Amino acid sequence: MLDAGQTRETLLEVNNIEVVYNHVILVLKGVSLNVPKGGITALLGGNGAGKTTTLKAISALLQSERGEVTKGSVKYRGEDVHHADPADLVRKGVIQVMEGRHCFEHLTVEENLLTGYYTRKSGKAEMMSDLEKVYAYFPRLKERRRSQAGYTSGGEQQMVAIGRAMMAKPETILLDEPSMGLAPQLVEEIFGIVKDLNEREGVTFLLAEQNTNVALRFAHYGYILESGRVVMDGPAADLRENQDVKEFYLGMSDEGRKSFRDVRSYRRRKRWLS
Repeated sequence: MLDAGQTRETLLEVNNIEVVYNHVILVLKGVSLNVPKGGITALLGGNGAGKTTTLKAISALLQSERGEVTKGSVKYRGEDVHHADPADLVRKGVIQVMEGRHCFEHLTVEENLLTGYYTRKSGKAEMMSDLEKVYAYFPRLKERRRSQAGYTSGGEQQMVAIGRAMMAKPETILLDEPSMGLAPQLVEEIFGIVKDLNEREGVTFLLAEQNTNVALRFAHYGYILESGRVVMDGPAADLRENQDVKEFYLGMSDEGRKSFRDVRSYRRRKRWLS
C-alpha cells in the first residue's frame, strides 16, 4: 500500500507516447504518467478519451488492432517494454484485465481461474493454495466454481477476470473499466477488493475508469484524459476537491448538481489544453 506522503519507486513510466492506428489515426497525443510501486493509480476520462489505448500500449497489445506506439517510450522497472512480447510482460508480473470481463465461457469458473496459473512453474500445492486465496477474496466464486463462466452474472465474470489475474501472481494489474455495466453495490464490492489486494498483497494497480467518483475514492493518484491527452493529474484527494473536476466529471458546481447536458467535456475550457 502507498501511504500518504510516502515516496515509492516508480514501477511503470509512460513518457510522452503517441499511438497511431492503421498508420493514420492519431489516438494518443503525448501521454505521460508514472505508476509507483504499491499504489493505486487511476486513469480517468469519458468514453473515447484514450484510456484503453493507453493500457494496451503499456501491455504491448496494440499490434493485434493495427496500432503502434510511434513516439515516446513505455518503461517497466527501467526497461523499454512497448515493443515487448505480451507474454514476456506477463512473466515480468504485468497483467491486464481487459474491458468487458473476458472469460472462457465454456469453461467452469474454477477452470478459468486456473488458466491464470499457466505462466508459473510452481507445483500443484502452491497452485491450490493460491486458488484458495482467490476464493477467500471472492467467496461467491467458490460457490459457483463448478458453473460454466458464460452462465454467471456480469459481476461474477468481473470477479473471475480479476481472480484469474491474481493466479498469475502479478506485481502490477492493469484494470480496464472494472465498473462497466455493474450495479452500484457490485462496483463498491469490486473496488473494495482492489483496495484489499493493494493493501494486503501489495499489488500495484493502474485502473482505467469512467466512474470518476468511485475511482477517486479508492485511488491514490489520478490522471484525467481528454481526447488522447492528459489534461490534469494529481493526488486523488486533491482531484476530488478540484472545482473543475467536480463540475465536469462529478456533475457538481458551486450552484449545485448540473445536468449532463451542461457538462460535456473539458474542451469547453481552452485553458485545459493551453
